[in-house]
Amino acid sequence: MPVPLPSPDVPLDWLRPGWWTPATLASFEWAHRSLLYFIPALPLVWVARALLALRTRPRLEMAFFPDQARWRWVGLLRFVPDAVLALAMALVLVALARPQQTSHLVEQNSQGIDILLVLDTSASMQLRDLEPNRLEAAKGVAREFIRGRFHDRIGLVVFAGEAYSLTPLTTDYDLLLRQLATVKLGLIAADGTAIGSALGVAVNRLRDSPTRSRVCILLSDGENTAGQLAPETAARLAHLFGIRLYTIGLGKDGQVAFDTDSVSGQTRYVDTRLDETTMRQLATLADGQFFRATNEAALSTIFREIDRLEKAEIRETRFRDTRDFYPIYLRWAMVLFVVWVALKSSFLNSALED
Repeated sequence: MPVPLPSPDVPLDWLRPGWWTPATLASFEWAHRSLLYFIPALPLVWVARALLALRTRPRLEMAFFPDQARWRWVGLLRFVPDAVLALAMALVLVALARPQQTSHLVEQNSQGIDILLVLDTSASMQLRDLEPNRLEAAKGVAREFIRGRFHDRIGLVVFAGEAYSLTPLTTDYDLLLRQLATVKLGLIAADGTAIGSALGVAVNRLRDSPTRSRVCILLSDGENTAGQLAPETAARLAHLFGIRLYTIGLGKDGQVAFDTDSVSGQTRYVDTRLDETTMRQLATLADGQFFRATNEAALSTIFREIDRLEKAEIRETRFRDTRDFYPIYLRWAMVLFVVWVALKSSFLNSALED
């Protein structure tokens, strides 16, 4: 995590000692890091030059300073300007290496999907080839589907012999789950399976939606036996308004457990049949897919597949903000150059010149 630093353009802020701490230097990104490798060479050059000067000019210094202890002290001072120059050059290299800090900002924009769940509540949904019955199995999987969505508006349409919009499109998933929990057999007095009417209600809810993706998920176990609108007509309307339709056929065909006789305790069976041809045709007409769910695991898999197919598009916008801090070290280098010039022109250095 980069150490947060003030702007190098703040007046006099470059005088703060915090610019020299190891944590600050380690927090930088270096545009030209290779230049830093030349810094260790500067002290070596300075030491070599100092040793050469001590070897070639000892007699002159002894003439100015006969006292041995004083000569040693002043002799060391003579190398201070060179040390200041080496430090200034090191800071120039630091500035040329261009220390900087970069911050990244990622903005995500997602457009949700409008989804209508169309759930059959007719009498045949109490059949128990799905546990505990077809309706409760469908509600359970729908509940998990709702909990797994984000940013999407979801609504609920229920139907039997008639169709009603139970919950409008909403992102209040808690409200939607409470409404889903109230769905039960006999919720709609008129018996039958009005698939066309249910799809008509769904299309009416979705047609004015401003979102680009609009989806209808129909869960039913029978064939259209009620209502004034043909299912095929409703599917064509869905296609006309850009609504994708997924149809899910619930349960098995043939003899299916219905209930238990209260007197004999024996399980009673009824004949049931799903109009798979029509369900498949409806999905095709509205650019969707048909699925058959004969058990709870298959139903869960179907909803996961729909969840995978109908993901909201997420667009990322990345911003990169780079702040340069080389002016700090360049200013210090300039100060040290001025100090070096002043020291070189001082009386002490003038006296020690050849």
